[in-house]
Formats: sequence, structure tokens, C-alpha cells
Amino acid sequence: MKYIDEVAAAVALRHARTKVVTASIERMDFDEPVLVGDLLVLKAALIYTGRSSMIVGVRVEAENLLSGKVVKTGSCYLTFVALNDRGKAVPVAAVEPTDDEERKWFERGRKLYELRKAILAAERA
Repeated sequence: MKYIDEVAAAVALRHARTKVVTASIERMDFDEPVLVGDLLVLKAALIYTGRSSMIVGVRVEAENLLSGKVVKTGSCYLTFVALNDRGKAVPVAAVEPTDDEERKWFERGRKLYELRKAILAAERA
């Protein structure tokens, strides 16, 4: 989980070019075990932006260095918020999908964003 948060934070920071904090981990799926000696490969991408928030998707793979076999071991969605020097949320540039694959991920991110907003509103009611 630490590595997932760190790689996702790097993606969010690169996009926002300001401090970011992890606001939530939307979902973590564990598909396969990681074995001792496996090389972990983490792939992360910014999939959606709100006004000051960013959703980053992370895919975790494990490579057996002896056989070369690579398996997906997990995936996760994290939400980050961009902050100024006083710790207040600041706007981030919108992410613009450029192809069908990016549009698919953008739509998934939009749905996660809307779901999170609805859950937070229900908790406040």
C-alpha cells in the first residue's frame, strides 16, 4: 500500500505542480499474491480531475525474474487534493482524454468522482 500511495502521489504532484495529499483510497483489489523474490511493477495514470482533486489509477504487477512471467497482482484508485502553502485546496488543470482508451478511463474516473461526492453528501445529511 505504501508503494501504491507513493507512485500515485508522484503522478498527482506531476500534474498539479504543487503539494498534494491523499484524500481517499477508493478501492483496492488483490488479484494474485506477490511471492518473495518477485519484482513489483507499479503503473499509475491520472484518470480524472475535479476542481482541486485528482483520481489516479494504479495497477500492480509482479514479475518472476527467473521465468519472466508477469501477473497482475492488484489495482487501486486513489483521490488526491492539490494544496497551496497554507494547506488550502487549489484548482488543478483538467485532464483531457485523447483517445478511446483514455476516454474509457476518464469515464470510470468520473463515475468514481460522482459516487464519492454522493457518499460524502449522504454522510453529512
